[in-house]
Amino acid sequence: MGGWANERPVSLMSGNGVADALESRGHKVTRIDMDRKVAQRIAEVAPDVVFNALHGVPGEDGTVQGMLDLMGVPYTHSGLATSVIAIDKELTKQALVPHGVPMPGGRIVQCVDLFDRDPLPRPYVLKPVNEGSSVGVAIVTDDSNYGNPIARDAKGPWQDFKQLLAEPFIKGRELTTAVLDGPEGPRALGVTELVIETGFYDFDHKYTDGMTTHICPAQIPENIAALCREYAVKAHKLLGCHGVSRTDFRWDDELGEDGLFVLETNTQPGMTPLSLVPEQARLIDMDYADIVEAIVAEAMRVHADTPSGGGDGDD
Repeated sequence: MGGWANERPVSLMSGNGVADALESRGHKVTRIDMDRKVAQRIAEVAPDVVFNALHGVPGEDGTVQGMLDLMGVPYTHSGLATSVIAIDKELTKQALVPHGVPMPGGRIVQCVDLFDRDPLPRPYVLKPVNEGSSVGVAIVTDDSNYGNPIARDAKGPWQDFKQLLAEPFIKGRELTTAVLDGPEGPRALGVTELVIETGFYDFDHKYTDGMTTHICPAQIPENIAALCREYAVKAHKLLGCHGVSRTDFRWDDELGEDGLFVLETNTQPGMTPLSLVPEQARLIDMDYADIVEAIVAEAMRVHADTPSGGGDGDD
């Protein structure tokens, strides 16, 4: 847990929650705040399994997964190839859209080009290609304070990145669905609607108590809820996710089923007190410790099926 990504504070909350839950069930747990000597520390501990509670780079992008594969150590969540693809929003589109999963259009833009012209008609969304937790996301509208065209001294996500993904802004409602692996395969846990009074579901709204209201289960038509579950499971399978994933949606309710779009699939969803996966797990009578143990059990199963420690099977 921990590490040096933007989501370090969230990772520490997730990791400590997971460790507490495992200890409450009688497991022996070693907590490792990741630094550059993490491989040496893991080798010293020689664990039966590593619970990966890291978020962002390098814990979610395949780097840590590759290290653990080389070490032959079982680990939770998705493997190397899946992690590389899922953290990259453009690669995710290439993996999902041809198989019937609807996602917004858009294109990669160089940040320096934003100051000359808009990449898309306003309103549009700018987001880093490979960050999680809505880090560095901006919505550019006709009346935004970024200027028109965007001013070079405007404060936005382009300050920290050389290129961004520009997508059309989809008005409507924020929905999300978690998928959990089990002995019978992956299943969707539920659908949550995220209601934000002002702004959008960014990093602060995700992890600051009181800024977002979770409606779980979402009060939406059953056909839309069914589509969310279908697309989330489909994304989980197509990307080759393991353990648990969470797929985020934007739904323009004026367009019905045609207004539902997948935004991204998160292979390392948070496990904090405000996180969505534990909340949805309660819908199927699983408490926090139950879901943590289920994720560990899936990691051990995957490792048994792939003795080299790959973690990216075809199932």
